[in-house]
Amino acid sequence: MERVIIRGVGSCMPECILPNADLEGMVDTTSEWIVMRTGIESRRICLDTEMASDLGCEAARKALENANISTCDIDLIIVATVTPDMRFPATACIIQKKLGCVDIPCFDVNAVCSGFIYALDVARNFLLNNSKMKNILVIGTEKMSSIVNWEDRSTCVLFGDGAGAVVLSRDMEENSDAGILDVLIGADGSLGHLLHCPIYGSTGPVGVGSTEKDEYFIKMEGREVFKEAIKRMCAVAGDVLQRNGLTIDDINCVIPHQANMRITSAIADRMGIPQEKMLINLQHTGNTSAASIPIAMNEAIQNGKIQSDDLVLTVAFGAGMTWGAALIRWK
Repeated sequence: MERVIIRGVGSCMPECILPNADLEGMVDTTSEWIVMRTGIESRRICLDTEMASDLGCEAARKALENANISTCDIDLIIVATVTPDMRFPATACIIQKKLGCVDIPCFDVNAVCSGFIYALDVARNFLLNNSKMKNILVIGTEKMSSIVNWEDRSTCVLFGDGAGAVVLSRDMEENSDAGILDVLIGADGSLGHLLHCPIYGSTGPVGVGSTEKDEYFIKMEGREVFKEAIKRMCAVAGDVLQRNGLTIDDINCVIPHQANMRITSAIADRMGIPQEKMLINLQHTGNTSAASIPIAMNEAIQNGKIQSDDLVLTVAFGAGMTWGAALIRWK
């Protein structure tokens, strides 16, 4: 049976570190309160001159090096982002130019924090159903600091910048059971008001009418998002395991979206996941939206927390509301 494998991984984080202590001078908060409520101790923040495409391009270069292939071997670039360099062209096209790829299709996917899993599923289906494609670059990259209101304590403590990338390839090895075994995604648009960024779309064009400053930034109903995140992530993770005849005991490593330590802890408790199986790195990244899972995945590979033949479960939840889970046997 032909499958799609993750052939290479890479990530890129901005050099600038913003610790909780610095936020104490910006909003009414303390480092202790942030850690208690979120588990986050610091996050990386881009310089004004650094764009999402810069981070994504560097993560892509590292993934290509890890996969031992060149830019000439890439047949498609998909970028998951909610903070594109500009409204158009797509950030995927900007990254294509920076990488020096020629004449290959490129496009962006916006499913916010679930974006990487959505893009993974799209890329997987391209490879399984298009015999001309052999390698696809999937990138999650975000400059969340560009849409955060640094005067809003409820959101500014949560987010950080970064990028992660994977190279997906068709596995031609016979009798191999490695690769992406299954992906399950979903959405409920009736909950979109719980987490959104009002301006920059056609409902609120920039420069039209009188717009309050905070309408340009992330707006979140934190309590409701918290409840929905736990419910949806547990459900989609359970469903993808069930339809593959597996239980959480069969899984070697769980990589959840890195949003909030209380969310990941609640998911672990409800699903009976031992803490040693949970890959958590939000302490030093914050919530990097679509970039969080590939960044954590790369860190797990570098630290030896994922080994060959391990079963890996990734699960995410984002604005929309969107959610998704992917089941991978590592090769």
